[in-house]
Amino acid sequence: MKKTFLNPNTIPNPVGGYSQAIEIKGKIRHLYISGQIPENTNDEIPPDFDAQCELVWNNISEILKSADMSFENIVKVTSYLTNPNQAISNGEIRRKFLGKSQPALTVVVIQTLNPKWLLEIEAIAVAEE
Repeated sequence: MKKTFLNPNTIPNPVGGYSQAIEIKGKIRHLYISGQIPENTNDEIPPDFDAQCELVWNNISEILKSADMSFENIVKVTSYLTNPNQAISNGEIRRKFLGKSQPALTVVVIQTLNPKWLLEIEAIAVAEE
């Protein structure tokens, strides 16, 4: 599998550890991760944004492991935040988990189904067969 990060100099440079696009070539399998909410297996929701964000990324990690993948396999992340002021913290926590990986990224401010959820994150990962 070959990943090519596309950041053409004819459009604005990405800011905050992501790529404008990623092209994948080769025989691959895709993993589409549904929007992960900040709840644990006991239906507990942490009270603050940072703890919720960490929990969501831990849940994504568990899903990746179940597919024999890691954060390096993620090629697209969509983060849904409930407040634009959460963007900086969201980016810092995302980079902590993703390391040097710079997937394509979208961040949107929305209202969640449960007002206690301060965010939801979905992802797409790919791996060679």
